[in-house]
Amino acid sequence: MAEAFILINTEIGGESEVLKALMNIEGVEEAYVVYGVYDIVAKITAPDIETLKKIVSTNIRKMPKVKSTLTMMVVEGRKINATEPAR
Repeated sequence: MAEAFILINTEIGGESEVLKALMNIEGVEEAYVVYGVYDIVAKITAPDIETLKKIVSTNIRKMPKVKSTLTMMVVEGRKINATEPAR
């Protein structure tokens, strides 16, 4: 399973439209409008890295009102949930 966090910059005032569109994309698990340098943070999962790349490049980066993205891939095996003890 491949996972990534995508930081998204939108056109001014485009946050709500992009957020709604993100929730219709297969693989987008969560998405939030945030304050700061980026406008939206989305968590994406896919069966493999190639599928994840396609989601980002084909579905997200080409969305209307998306100006730019930054993709942060999760390192396999280096993840914990808050309810799990650290390894």
